[in-house]
Amino acid sequence: MGRGKIEIKRIENQSSRQVTYSKRRNGILKKAKEISVLCDAKVSLIIFGNSGKMHEYISPSTNLIEMLDQYQQSTGKKLWDAKHENLNNEIERVKKENDSMQIELRHLKGEDITSLNHKELMVLEDALERGVSSIRDRQSEVMKIKRKIGQMLEEEHKQLQYLCHQQEMEMKGVVENGEDAFQREYHSHMPFAFRVQPMQPNLHERM
Repeated sequence: MGRGKIEIKRIENQSSRQVTYSKRRNGILKKAKEISVLCDAKVSLIIFGNSGKMHEYISPSTNLIEMLDQYQQSTGKKLWDAKHENLNNEIERVKKENDSMQIELRHLKGEDITSLNHKELMVLEDALERGVSSIRDRQSEVMKIKRKIGQMLEEEHKQLQYLCHQQEMEMKGVVENGEDAFQREYHSHMPFAFRVQPMQPNLHERM
């Protein structure tokens, strides 16, 4: 008994809709692979789910850009507007400029210069001389900055040494003043009999 026909309309239940999408997506991707293998057809399939996730299949040895160009030629429908064409031209220009800069960089490094003529070599030599001159100027500037920083550090070191010396002298003065005060305090509290008395002549010796 065959299955009944399903009415083609949006499935309202989100879970059922997701299950159906997953099953049918896998089925259509499988059919795309089969037709590309069985019939040697060029197939390009792109699917975006409602979540924005993309699934695709492109048959082997198929260039998507060439396939889209062929589609435009066959249908007369223009897929790329002027803006995209300008962007594509800009990309090609940047690629060419990058290739040219890569070649120039190799020449500056002394590589692949056998194909250069005398005039091109002179231009390259001038560019190298200007570069060396700029490097030397910058090197001289850096050395001046280093010397200036060194002088500043030396001055700071001298100032710190002077401050340390001043603090040592102040601490030494405080210690000496404290010792003098201690001696004075000590003598003031000594009993009178123990204090040092001036030497007196022996009375027995006078007799």
